[in-house]
Amino acid sequence: MVEQSLWMRKVTENPDHSSWYVERFRSMARAGDDLAGEARLVDAMLPRRSRVLDAGCGPGRVGGALAEAGHDVVGVDVDPVLIEAAQQDHPGPRWLVGDLAELDLPDRFDAIVCAGNVMTFLAPGTRREVLTRFRAHLAADGRAAIGFGADRGYPFDEFLADARTAGLVPDLLLSTWDLRPLTDDAAFIVAVLRPDDR
Repeated sequence: MVEQSLWMRKVTENPDHSSWYVERFRSMARAGDDLAGEARLVDAMLPRRSRVLDAGCGPGRVGGALAEAGHDVVGVDVDPVLIEAAQQDHPGPRWLVGDLAELDLPDRFDAIVCAGNVMTFLAPGTRREVLTRFRAHLAADGRAAIGFGADRGYPFDEFLADARTAGLVPDLLLSTWDLRPLTDDAAFIVAVLRPDDR
């Protein structure tokens, strides 16, 4: 058993947190908000019918959009309430309850997407292990797209150093999911990473 994630600590403190989170995105979807920006970036990286891991998938908005675009999606999240919502709202992908620090699937993926500040909700002591497991689950020519905000307890330079230690190096560094270049004062990072041995 690994160290409990910051997300699950929050759920322990407030058992209604997961349900609130699910309803937040359902409400945004009903309002017609654009919830597929991350999925569009990942879709642009891939041919149709690619294998995609939605790591920290939450209620399935990114993986669901990628499945609708024609990809074979597996979503993993530590929170069973979020997985149940993903199964209800986005049938089709395979949705699994699991801690990313213990990720051990038989699949290798053409892309891994880790959106929604997931990296900052991990237990800090598991971040490098999670990145190592991402590397192990990528196909030889696969890439991982990981995004999270600044000032959330995981400095970008530390994240990139952890990624390098895990065997992942940057292909592209952005400050938004809509392809704006990363700047020194960016409030967000989107790192498209590839295995360091190709």
